[in-house]
Amino acid sequence: MRAWTVDDLPTLDFDPFLSESLRNAPVSRIRLPHGEGDCWLVTRYEDVRFVTSDPRFSRDITGRPIPKMTKHFIPMDRALSFVDPPGHARVRAVVAPAFTQRAMDRLRPRAQELLDRRVDRLMAAGPPADFVRHITSPFPLDVVSELIGVPPADRARIRDWAQTLLTRASDEAAAERALEVRAAAGAYFRELAAQRRGEPREDLMSVMVAAVDNGQIDEEELLALTTLMELNGWHAVCNNTSNMVYALLTQDGLMDRLRSEPELVPQAVEELLRWIPHKHGVGQPRIATQDVEVGGVLIRDGEFVYVSYVAANWDELVYPDPERIDVDRQGPPHLAFGHGPHYCVGPLLARMESEVLLSTLINRLPDLRLALPPEQVRWQTDVLIRGPVDLPVTW
Repeated sequence: MRAWTVDDLPTLDFDPFLSESLRNAPVSRIRLPHGEGDCWLVTRYEDVRFVTSDPRFSRDITGRPIPKMTKHFIPMDRALSFVDPPGHARVRAVVAPAFTQRAMDRLRPRAQELLDRRVDRLMAAGPPADFVRHITSPFPLDVVSELIGVPPADRARIRDWAQTLLTRASDEAAAERALEVRAAAGAYFRELAAQRRGEPREDLMSVMVAAVDNGQIDEEELLALTTLMELNGWHAVCNNTSNMVYALLTQDGLMDRLRSEPELVPQAVEELLRWIPHKHGVGQPRIATQDVEVGGVLIRDGEFVYVSYVAANWDELVYPDPERIDVDRQGPPHLAFGHGPHYCVGPLLARMESEVLLSTLINRLPDLRLALPPEQVRWQTDVLIRGPVDLPVTW
């Protein structure tokens, strides 16, 4: 049994605990800083895929004391993340049509329009400017809010709620604040749903309200879906695209390659999603419902299991030289969006936003560069998805 303190790491450094696990203990018994008891950590690509798709590992841990990274555990979406199939699939089916490739193709021109407006404002402000404040924070919030139906006047409040809920509560006061914010977000989305029930629109909230009215989901499931999509849809894409821009501006030759071959942007997005160690620590655990062998190790009925998608994406058995960003890399799909029934609901949306952003950056800001040395960029702490606090740039 090894202790994992899950410390914050500088810049986009890969967690040395995960590196050591991949090399010497791909399925290992660990102890996390908080909670009760020990648990298993699974890191290899094939083992992670196995655990996340095998029905003998359940996400239904409601009411159980669990080993965890943080003392105060404030789940946002218990009605969805902690539900196994077929209930989980029933809920996801309501919103799945809004996230298909065809839906993203229809949304892309609008996303481009929203981003162009943000870039116009950035350029009008003049250098140096904070790329996070001007672009990578407001752009994904604009897109996901339009998709769901959150009015522009309310989006800053949504952003602040997400920042609070997706930052680890460090003490009792922070935990209490997170509970208050979660209640406020729930009340807001409940009111928005009531408005759409009276005046339906062409947005996802109206679709979910109709699903409640016809008995496909209940009100709590609607709130869980909305919270997951709106808050995570901003937080994850904001930080991941900020990380992508940082990587492009600090990795020798990478930006030049995309400027000369812009058709490689989709490949670059996929490789950056694989390479960036975006998630801090691990997510939510599963529990074995019977004895199961994983990677030659027996996990017994009732034991908790965490998987690391970040580690799986750096498995050298699958991705040779995993520490190198290689836009020409061939291989199986990365696991940045998860795997199995709990696969991310909006990967095509995140991909589309990232592709639009990087293509626009190359076309409209070809001379973009950091306005300070890379080592002076400030990084967030205690967050679910790693990312810079701000990204001062010039052009």
